[in-house]
Amino acid sequence: MQTLLYCIQLDEVQNLPGNFRRRRAFTIRIDEKRMFEIIEESKPRSVALNGPEGLLPKIQDAADHITERFGINAYVIGDTCWGSCDLNTHAADMLGADILFNVGHTVAMERFGKVVMINAYDDISFASVAEKCAMSLKEKYRSVSLLTDSQHLLELEPVKRIFEQHGYKVVMGRGRGQLRDAQVFGCEFYPAHSIQSLVDAYIFLGQSTFHAASIAMSTEKPTYMLDPYFDEFSEVNEFARGLQKRAILSIYNALDAERFAVIIGLKEGQLSRPRAMEIKNLLEKCGKKVQLIALTEITNERLQVFKGIDAFVQVACPRIGTDNHFKKPVLSVPQAMALIRLLKKEPIEDFLKAQHWL
Repeated sequence: MQTLLYCIQLDEVQNLPGNFRRRRAFTIRIDEKRMFEIIEESKPRSVALNGPEGLLPKIQDAADHITERFGINAYVIGDTCWGSCDLNTHAADMLGADILFNVGHTVAMERFGKVVMINAYDDISFASVAEKCAMSLKEKYRSVSLLTDSQHLLELEPVKRIFEQHGYKVVMGRGRGQLRDAQVFGCEFYPAHSIQSLVDAYIFLGQSTFHAASIAMSTEKPTYMLDPYFDEFSEVNEFARGLQKRAILSIYNALDAERFAVIIGLKEGQLSRPRAMEIKNLLEKCGKKVQLIALTEITNERLQVFKGIDAFVQVACPRIGTDNHFKKPVLSVPQAMALIRLLKKEPIEDFLKAQHWL
């Protein structure tokens, strides 16, 4: 899962408790040129566009430009879109769109089916905050790995040069599957794990504790987040430990549950029936009753509709259970597997220390 936090040019002053901070100006740039090339090649009768909520104003502009240039309908799909696992091709099919442009979730593959992934890059520079970070940490670490999300991939090489100029050994992890080199999602960390024995710490480029804390939890190594918007950096391990403690607490809260519901996500990239059946069978072997439920949006309000369920396991997105609050335990796949080990009287150490949380 990925997110884009900002999409418009900004140069504003925010009044935060205790101090005033100026946010640096930046612009998210959508690759409209590539959209136009695809339309010229494919000659679609209509297209649809979607992407993260923060990008919708820019996506609206892109839709207008398509209609103006090609005279075809360009539908803006306004539903939430959390990443490349949440493309909403069903909506594009219902609209009769020949192409679905998903904006801002850069992955290693440009096309699958009618979906075309369109890049959206943030033009803000990391030079200043990278210089500060490199100067501050040089007495603590000799080797680091750089990681980032979709919109900052172009800044990896400039930041790498800055750290190397300060004497660091910089190692870039190789991509795998949908991930490009040095890219992470909120649930996939292959580039971090492939080189963890070679580095002392991780440096995440971007203002996203969502991604940075994931790296810290999955590797248990020092992880720093470079925030170019406020020109500051911070260690995220303490925040990550808080998320991890909450995840562990949910596991123990589910330990005495007798009746479980295993939730299968209905978004196309989150449909994991085999995993759901595996967990169902394992829980039943531990003497638990299990009901299968299918949902598109997994929220606390929605889960309260279901009667007689003591705890839930969802196989849609591993971040749902760790990042949201529910009245009853809602476990991700790693949490569910840890619970099953507990039920078998086995230890659960390092249950989040994995390359992929699905």
